[in-house]
Amino acid sequence: MNKLTWIGIIVWGLFVAGFGLTGVSAPPHAVNVQPQDVLFLIVGGMVTCLIGTVGLFGIMGWMPGMRAEQKSYL
Repeated sequence: MNKLTWIGIIVWGLFVAGFGLTGVSAPPHAVNVQPQDVLFLIVGGMVTCLIGTVGLFGIMGWMPGMRAEQKSYL
């Protein structure tokens, strides 16, 4: 996967977490939002951001364990 894919995953996680955070202070005339739904949205968005960040770091070679080593056959 390329860098734009990982950046897209991070942006999607920010979108989901932001959607969950806006559900925390819902206006009184809005549909009732269950607290666990808001919690799942926020935590799911944050985990998605973490997955995208780790993937982006790994593909850019910033994490030593995920770095692709050159193999020498000589």
